[in-house]
Amino acid sequence: MNAFVKLRTLSVGAVTVGGIFACGVYNHQSKKNVVIAKTVEGRNDTGKYMAEPVTPMAKLAADSSMQSTMELFIMGVQADLCRALEEIEGKRQFTVDRWERKEGGGGITCIMDDGKVFERAGVNISVVKGNLPPKAVEQMRARGRKLEQGKTLPFFAAGVSCVIHPRNPMIPTMHFNYRYFEVEQDGKKIWWFGGGTDLTPYYLDKTDVTHFHRTLKRACDTHNLSYYGKFKKWCDDYFVIKFRGECRGVGGIFFDDLDTPSQEEAFAFVKECANAVAPCYLPIVLKHKDDGYGYAERQWQLLRRGRYVEFNLVYDRGTKFGLFTPGARIESILMSLPSSAKWAYKHTPKEGSKEYELLQVLKDPKDWV
Repeated sequence: MNAFVKLRTLSVGAVTVGGIFACGVYNHQSKKNVVIAKTVEGRNDTGKYMAEPVTPMAKLAADSSMQSTMELFIMGVQADLCRALEEIEGKRQFTVDRWERKEGGGGITCIMDDGKVFERAGVNISVVKGNLPPKAVEQMRARGRKLEQGKTLPFFAAGVSCVIHPRNPMIPTMHFNYRYFEVEQDGKKIWWFGGGTDLTPYYLDKTDVTHFHRTLKRACDTHNLSYYGKFKKWCDDYFVIKFRGECRGVGGIFFDDLDTPSQEEAFAFVKECANAVAPCYLPIVLKHKDDGYGYAERQWQLLRRGRYVEFNLVYDRGTKFGLFTPGARIESILMSLPSSAKWAYKHTPKEGSKEYELLQVLKDPKDWV
């Protein structure tokens, strides 16, 4: 089944894009770093996925472990979303770069730049293994993982990540990441899932934000009624630019170290969240892609993108882990950054303006459902 297909009875807001049934109850009116990796560019247009998997397909098909299950799932998520975005964009396609890491594993980077709708959109998967570097162990221990320092700790990590920076300032930037980790210690495997989906608007449309959060809440509620509130707060607390005293965006959900109630149930929840990406975001893109805007709105968008860069380079856990990992592929790690951004000295939006309205929400996160 298509990784994004959601079978629900819905009254409004269903759109079909690129084979994705992006549905949600939503009312609106139209209007010099050396990269030690082998890369192979070119897409697999005749197959199910964007490129050949990192792990040979025969091995994946014969293996029922979570490692193989997760790799197959994220391959499907990547392909489905890339094709949906290409359909919205029109004439442009993703550049596909399949790469291998000499320390073990590899990934597939799909990137689209300078489109009419999407100024930059990247959808990456990585399937890597090796030994955890000391800084990564330190980072994991800091959040409660019982990993011993000074030991060789083999690890496996598989994940899909996406950042979409639209051209029109009326369309928010969207990010999601879903991942699976295994670490071997003293002959035992320690596993967990993490991830989240969040929205970064440049102009506040409360209907959009409410739709986004409601869709994520439905995904959470399917598995545990406490998840949305818990993971929404975690998202609000995580995506904070502390030296600015403001959030990166209007949140969504974020979680890490999820290892309950069972591996199968945790994976089912992760799948539910990944499948909610298209319904929570694509209707917003379609609603605003033809909205008018001018120079002032573009400049504000660039300033807010500067804040996005600040968070990713200073605070983001995934970026840090990638940079700490031997043989890190810098191009793929930094794919999340916008192609254009701006900084201005002591810029303050005029009180009562739409820009000012957004800033107040970013300084004081709201409940949207």
